[in-house]
Amino acid sequence: MSTTLAKQMTVEKEADLLSQDLVELVSSAAKVISPYGPIDKFAARNPWDGMESLPFEQVARKLKGITDVDILPDKQMIKSAWESGKINDDYLIAKLDQWLEKNDTELPDNLAKKYCLAALMDFSDSKKTNMSPEIKSVAKKLVRLGHDTEEKQFIKTLSQQLEQIDTLKAANILNQYMIKWCKLYLDRSQAVLSMPYRENGFYFAWRSSVQLDPNFKQYRDELLQTPEDATTALEEALLKLGIPYSEIQAYLEAHLLCLPGWAGMMLWRAENVQGEENLLIDYLAARLTTEWLIIKKHLPLSEQKQNQTGMMEELLQSWAKWGELPADSWFHLSFSEIKSRLSLALHFDEIIRNQLWLQAWEETYEDELRRIITRKNPSNNHVTKPNAQFVFCIDVRSEPFRRKLEKVGPFETIGTAGFFGLPIETCELGSDHVHPSLPVLFKPQYKIRETAAVPELKNYLERQQVAGSFSHTFKNLKQQLMSSMLLPEISGPWLSLQTLARSFMPRRAGSTLRKMRKSWAKKPATQLTLDRKERATQSIPTGFSKEEKIHFARQALVTMGLTDQFAPLIVICGHGSISTNNPYAASLDCGACGGASSGFNARVLTSLCNDREVRKALAEEGIVIPHDTVFVAAEHITSLDELRWLDIPNLSERAKEAFEQVQAALPQVHEEANAERIVQIPSYKRNDRDPSKEARRLAEDWSEVRPEWGLAKNASFIIGERKLTESCNLEGRSFLHNYDWRKDPDGTILNNIISGPATVTQWINLQYYASTIAPHYYGSGNKTTQTVTSGIGVMQGNASDLLTGLPWQSVMQSDHDYFHEPLRLLVVIQAPRKYIERLLEGNSLFKQKLANGWIRLASIDSDGQWISWT
Repeated sequence: MSTTLAKQMTVEKEADLLSQDLVELVSSAAKVISPYGPIDKFAARNPWDGMESLPFEQVARKLKGITDVDILPDKQMIKSAWESGKINDDYLIAKLDQWLEKNDTELPDNLAKKYCLAALMDFSDSKKTNMSPEIKSVAKKLVRLGHDTEEKQFIKTLSQQLEQIDTLKAANILNQYMIKWCKLYLDRSQAVLSMPYRENGFYFAWRSSVQLDPNFKQYRDELLQTPEDATTALEEALLKLGIPYSEIQAYLEAHLLCLPGWAGMMLWRAENVQGEENLLIDYLAARLTTEWLIIKKHLPLSEQKQNQTGMMEELLQSWAKWGELPADSWFHLSFSEIKSRLSLALHFDEIIRNQLWLQAWEETYEDELRRIITRKNPSNNHVTKPNAQFVFCIDVRSEPFRRKLEKVGPFETIGTAGFFGLPIETCELGSDHVHPSLPVLFKPQYKIRETAAVPELKNYLERQQVAGSFSHTFKNLKQQLMSSMLLPEISGPWLSLQTLARSFMPRRAGSTLRKMRKSWAKKPATQLTLDRKERATQSIPTGFSKEEKIHFARQALVTMGLTDQFAPLIVICGHGSISTNNPYAASLDCGACGGASSGFNARVLTSLCNDREVRKALAEEGIVIPHDTVFVAAEHITSLDELRWLDIPNLSERAKEAFEQVQAALPQVHEEANAERIVQIPSYKRNDRDPSKEARRLAEDWSEVRPEWGLAKNASFIIGERKLTESCNLEGRSFLHNYDWRKDPDGTILNNIISGPATVTQWINLQYYASTIAPHYYGSGNKTTQTVTSGIGVMQGNASDLLTGLPWQSVMQSDHDYFHEPLRLLVVIQAPRKYIERLLEGNSLFKQKLANGWIRLASIDSDGQWISWT
């Protein structure tokens, strides 16, 4: 058989395989990115969620090899942590010993350890090191002698490879083209004219419009020949580019990692918008077709060979620096000794070194947390018969507020997931817009509407319509050519006055404008549609059946451990935040509730727990809520550290007394919580500003880049009784979930906490981690240079990737000093050892995360013994 015929048969075979498996290959490739929704529904996402089946180190190498992005703390961050005492040397040495034991170097132990320790303690920039002539000469000779320094090579896009051998910036050109078309397709509110044919999908709209783009003038004939179907077009592009079938998934991964933000938005829409299930295929079809058009005249690319000599020079230089082995000493060693030294230098690379530092940092934090929690504190103020019980979200910002609240009265606080186990989407009064009010892990199963009496509702809707019409008209006037010239003359005086007031008196101006809007709206008293209303046209039901009401009330109380010893007053506290001119406002609300305040969920649970029929059914099951116990709904405003009441039903005498006691105590809690929190904000001047007034100013100032720290510094998730931590100052770094293993004989409650809240907290933790160590790739860079684009997210300037993480100001104290410490989440469970073993046996996903280094685990047994499981 001729070579030509064999090649043709191979191509035909691969084409048949490709047409069968392309959808599955795209789905598998999509695991390297995460789905990201619009910024107004900001929900914390783990950027590596789809890669948790791989060890953390392996993912770090993959991302470094494909995108040159580091996902481990860099040298300067490590050095800062070490010099400030956050990393214990003993843990670093212990981690090094473990690594050396696991990786047999075939060198004397003292020699290998001496080299590795010197490498770990070198914080200089290795890229600035100049190679001596002696090292260059020895490196060439060793390569000729057959010493191998080859590392694993990761597949990059052909446009990326072309940039390494040609002056054409193919990858950059391709990204700029795709950014433009993604912006046009995904736009929700900013464009005056929508992208034509958008209703037919991204690829169809792109193919129909790109032929009119002047930048594609030279490619019009080829574009006319491209398939109309996206899957066929992607298949054709892969064949034209000459990508072997075995490399297709890796090649698609490399393309998705070029613009993970825009690709992530396409993936989110594919998963959440009906009719766009194949949107990611559309995106890849357009991208690879464009790549072929740009680089076709350069194909096939010449094969790139690894620079063996350059790598050998770096290995020899490392031994000269850290092993005190001069260049001329190499030829005094045997072949096996040379091989062992080169192997150690090759494998003990920067990724390993930084990972050992990170592990030592994490173990130092764990040891400090262990000391705080297990320290016997005689001042424990646990209240056995509280007058009021407060149920807070596990959010780390609740911890300082809870601590202050427990100090000022006979109050008990309880931690649970902020959506309170309610799988709902909410619809506020006068709006048809619904918002999922639960973690993005789950889909809403019920709709809860806010309603009001007909006369008041009608007047309210009329006022809302007037305000909406004014806003819509103002926007249209801005976008029309002639009217936009006159608009400044008309609106100038009012907007100038508002600008001056907001700039020089932000606190007063913000408060005044808020009161004016509230006064104008005159929102009436509202009720919630908790009773089932069946409608055939609805995808999900509105309200609950009687059985569902009982189920969700029982589930919430059991999960938080509140099944007996009820106080007269029980406050269900949602939480949200207030800030002005802040694209990331949703990120400061309840992370569990997809960028929404969880106050709505608090109102729903309060109503369920006050329902007489629900209480009667619960009592039959052994959960007896006293008749004079009343549930009320409130909201913890984290940017102000104040508690606002949302729903106060008729109170019993005992509940009224407790409520008055709470009201009297809240001002002190507000002042003390703000005093502790606000001093951490860099712009705060301790000597001349009242903390509470400063908190209000930060929330109302439209030029403020840091209204609050959010969940920065989060590091641990503690699952156990409140008395375990109530006397501890955890510095707002711990998520706190109530759990009593004695009430969970089969481990169901613990498994549910790990599967739900623990996963959400891990996502939050890794998003803060990623935004700190790779701010311009997984974060969103500097807030002051961001541009809100297409109504869905932010970019740096006018043509960057869609930035999906947190801004620099959310994790950094200054340009050089970090505030958030990038540590992987430590889960601490108060339960006997057998509970932990059962959990790991029954929850394979959690066990996988633990084994692969995506999360860490410790437990406290019934005797108070701390056990590390990592």
